[in-house]
Amino acid sequence: MGSTVLSLRIDGELHDRLRDHAAKRGMSVQDYVIRTLIRDDFDERFQTAVDETEKFYGIA
Repeated sequence: MGSTVLSLRIDGELHDRLRDHAAKRGMSVQDYVIRTLIRDDFDERFQTAVDETEKFYGIA
């Protein structure tokens, strides 16, 4: 799996908040944003799997 560069334009206030959140965790802003995106992606995939399992077993 390769990597791709993604450039974002965000306002200064958001960047400051992200920097504060990242600093609390001893991370860079880049690492914090990537970790957040990965967690959100996992949550979506997990919820989809749960929904499909419930449909399969007729739970929902």
